[in-house]
Amino acid sequence: MNPESLIASAGLNMGLALIVLSLFSVLKKQPSNAPVYYPRRLAAGEDIPFDRGFSINRLRPSVSWIPRSFRISEDEILRRCGLDALVVIRLFKFGIKIFTVCSVMGLLILAPVNYTGKKDSTNDVSHSMDSFSVSNVRSGSSRLWVHFACLFFVSAYVLYLLHKEYKGILDKRIQHIYNLRNQPNQFTVLVRGIPLCIEHGAYGCSVDHFFSKHHPDIYHTYQMVYDGKSIEKLLSSLQNQASSVEKKLEKLQQRVDKGQSIVSVFCSISQSNTDDILDQENKLEQLYQKIRLGQSEYFHKQKELPSAFVSFKLRQGMALVSQTQQHVHPLMWITEATPEPRDILWSNLAISYNRLVICKVGVSIAATLLTIFFALPVTAVQGIVQLEKLKKWFPPARAVQLIPGLGSIVTGYLPSVILNGFIYVVPYAMLSMASIEGFVSRSKMEMKACSMVFYFLVGNVFFLSLLSGSLLDQIGETFTHPKDFLGHLASAVSAQSDFFISYILTDGLSGFSLEILQLGFISWHFLRSHSFGRSSKEKPYLYGFPYYRVIPTISLAILIGMIYAVVAPMLLPFLIPYFFLGYVVYINQMQDVYEIIYETHGQYWPHIHQYIFMAVILMQITMIGLFGLKSKPEASILTIVLLILSLLFNEYCKVRFRPPFYHFSIQQAKEIDDLDELEGQLEAHRETAVNAYRPHWMSPVNISESSSTEPLLSSC
Repeated sequence: MNPESLIASAGLNMGLALIVLSLFSVLKKQPSNAPVYYPRRLAAGEDIPFDRGFSINRLRPSVSWIPRSFRISEDEILRRCGLDALVVIRLFKFGIKIFTVCSVMGLLILAPVNYTGKKDSTNDVSHSMDSFSVSNVRSGSSRLWVHFACLFFVSAYVLYLLHKEYKGILDKRIQHIYNLRNQPNQFTVLVRGIPLCIEHGAYGCSVDHFFSKHHPDIYHTYQMVYDGKSIEKLLSSLQNQASSVEKKLEKLQQRVDKGQSIVSVFCSISQSNTDDILDQENKLEQLYQKIRLGQSEYFHKQKELPSAFVSFKLRQGMALVSQTQQHVHPLMWITEATPEPRDILWSNLAISYNRLVICKVGVSIAATLLTIFFALPVTAVQGIVQLEKLKKWFPPARAVQLIPGLGSIVTGYLPSVILNGFIYVVPYAMLSMASIEGFVSRSKMEMKACSMVFYFLVGNVFFLSLLSGSLLDQIGETFTHPKDFLGHLASAVSAQSDFFISYILTDGLSGFSLEILQLGFISWHFLRSHSFGRSSKEKPYLYGFPYYRVIPTISLAILIGMIYAVVAPMLLPFLIPYFFLGYVVYINQMQDVYEIIYETHGQYWPHIHQYIFMAVILMQITMIGLFGLKSKPEASILTIVLLILSLLFNEYCKVRFRPPFYHFSIQQAKEIDDLDELEGQLEAHRETAVNAYRPHWMSPVNISESSSTEPLLSSC
């Protein structure tokens, strides 16, 4: 990629970002767009202060939403959105801290050293950033010790920040659990692999007998899990019909309300509408009666599954049972900490524990096939980047040069756009695969999808882009000489810096801008409002926060920046606006748009720690190969020592910080129990846990806030 292509990519991305953000700031001010840009606040019943009536201010772009994002404190995010959301925000701050310091180091130290490092002018610079990268330094030069010193500094700084973040988030997790003492999962354990009681032919009596015998002092009660597929389908169908009838009732009521303000000539029309309302109310009441009848019939013939929610008298008992093996047979009486009631995937509780292994194998095969398929577009993208090489293999590509400036746009902007377009569908595909694996909670499913997406991006977007770009320059070198892999990797990393700058610009400026615009929702909202008629009470477009989509993408940007921190420091300044824009965008999305549908108290952070630590390791491995290419074996050996020290640091973090993220300690459970008992709330919190884990299809039907003997909507 030449400098003109890089400038074209930067210009197009910045122009698109300015247009999209200006459009967003205007659309956000329109009251009619509140279901798109304020769905969370609408669902919470908050009042949104719009300028009523026509005002020129409503049509003027503004940046007032940006300072608002920086005024929101971490405590407010924790209170309103939870610790998981705060972890995402801390990830953006982590990126800002790293690359602000690394950019200063790179621009003031590494860039001048690299630029003045080669005195042999016989080799022409073939890549726009080569003169500022380590590839411009002569082999065996003593300047390479500057790069080793910077590598040591960056590694130490990042590991220090990782340690600080791990400890800080762990402290917040412990305090957050103290603050949420009314959570039912603090008293409840999910038990699977329950044997059938031979005497009574049921699982329930086995549960009661087992825990009464082995945990008599702490066992309280149990709630069996039932197969609800049939009743769930029935209720879903009836509730959809009821929803359709309610919409008809709402439209009829609007007609009647309008008719009451018209002269008496139209009284007959109004009376006709009133009769229609009564007919629809009768239909709605009949549907709700069918729902109640279906629930009643199911309750008497419900089928037990070999799973149960077992409640204990104290949190200490829950912590003890959830972390110990209950039976000599490891596949019987399997206990685990229970997720929040709103986090549970009830349909997956019906999956046999023995079938989960088969599901995991199937997901692994599907992910592998997707990875192989994705190699085609990545290789094609690199073909566009290497246009000069592509023209030798595909002569019609020379036609691009006939239009002035088109070649720069094609090689600079188009590849990153195509790649980001393909990447956009990957998180949703991985989430669908993770759903097949049979996780009992949405949070565990999304954490699995998060890891699958990240490693997919590392393997396909990063490594495959490097190798495919390198292979177009030197066909077959990587595979014919596998012993030289580190050397090929280091050489490819240096050569592909321009492409990853374009990728960061497109993913950051264009990607974050389109995220906050909500292009799909605002387009559908416009079509529905103007083509299909507008409802007086439009439901907000409310969806859960997409951790599985946001965290891997940001982690990949950190990985790219880390690997290029010493190799090509000119990439680093582009990452600072990337993380700043992402920070303000997702603060806005958390406050106004996305709903927080579950809370794991920060369990995403151990995954994020591993992603960032992987970036540190890849940075060091790349530099080992690069020092070898530059005939500096002493630096390679010292980097290997640094690599070993980094691995030891990670093992320390696993032992010191990781366990409290996945286990409820006996000490903390006892302290919270004592505090509850002192305040007289222990009994209330325990009884809340008993009633919390009941399937949603057995919940009472809400008939529009009315009793069955009253009309569902008032008529005139």
